Amino acid sequence: MRLDKFLCKSTQLTRHEATELILAGKVLVNGESVVSPSAQVHENNHIRLEDGQRLAARASRYIMLHKPAGTLSSNLDGDHPSVFNFINLEHTSELHIAGRLDADTTGLLLITDDGRWSFNVFNPKYRCEKVYRVSLRDSIEGEIAGEIDAELKARFELGLDLQGEQALTLPARLEFVSPKEVLLTITEGRYHQVKRMFARVGNRVNALHREQVGKIKLDMPVGQWRYLTREEIDSIPQY
Repeated sequence: MRLDKFLCKSTQLTRHEATELILAGKVLVNGESVVSPSAQVHENNHIRLEDGQRLAARASRYIMLHKPAGTLSSNLDGDHPSVFNFINLEHTSELHIAGRLDADTTGLLLITDDGRWSFNVFNPKYRCEKVYRVSLRDSIEGEIAGEIDAELKARFELGLDLQGEQALTLPARLEFVSPKEVLLTITEGRYHQVKRMFARVGNRVNALHREQVGKIKLDMPVGQWRYLTREEIDSIPQY
């Protein structure tokens, strides 16, 4: 964790105030003055202010939010309102979104102040599965589980070549719900990936909803949030 972020998480200081304190040489890490706000510190470091006060970061927070359509995966309002308008908590500036969703996409949004945890959630190296319910413009031709469906499943499993990218998408899994609705499971999160994958096979996404990340399943009404359970938090492997 950056030293300036640690100060904010262990005091009531703003980021600007924390930076000024560090630059003034008033923060000691393991007994030595550190004047770089971006210096990395860890839980086992002894971090004190010049007056001798030992600092301890507040416990990390892990939140599930059911994102409505027409909201931004951002800490601030923009063309649409921020999802943080639905969360009535202190120190929301310390929180960030682990895996953003487009404004028109709904469903499971994970919010935390634990950077290492969120890194592992959406790093394709760790193959954490994300399940999306996809409503399509056109029907998938043929009978469900028929020949054409099997061919499409195979294309997603083998990987698709998306325009402008050299590497194929990682293997993805399709499950047909109806001729115009599928469940798609992917383990990466490229820019507009789901929409681009279906465009690549000649279809278009009309609606997109994220239902699950790893073993964490959405179970909240639209616009509601709750803290993750310890079991849910620990279901994301930490490397």
